[in-house]
Amino acid sequence: MAEMTPAEMLLLISSIALLPVALAYGLYPKFTMRKLYNIEVRSTNLANITRSIMGLHLAFIIYWMLAFWGFIGAKAALGSLTTFMFGLAFGRTVSWCVDGKANLWLVLYLILEVFLGCTGLFLVLTM
Repeated sequence: MAEMTPAEMLLLISSIALLPVALAYGLYPKFTMRKLYNIEVRSTNLANITRSIMGLHLAFIIYWMLAFWGFIGAKAALGSLTTFMFGLAFGRTVSWCVDGKANLWLVLYLILEVFLGCTGLFLVLTM
């Protein structure tokens, strides 16, 4: 078996790390959103929104894993990973400035998103 490239490693690590987050948003949102984020999912509309967020996360995970397995180009997948992570980090930063600091989980997500986004950007620029 060939050794993993840094790009493949980042795609795999990001996919594995994002999977439980995606499932927390949409698999059982009434339970997980309350336990993790202190959010009550009481309406069908909010459940629909959290499940669509899960679907978006899962779609990116599938795309990154297709690149990891060599079915699509790693550079394009890294570009999407970088954009995805920086987009999430940007939204969280705006929320922090406008709404105040979120709970510990969401602050940790922000730190990871910035780190993974920077790592992806570095790899894209050096490929």
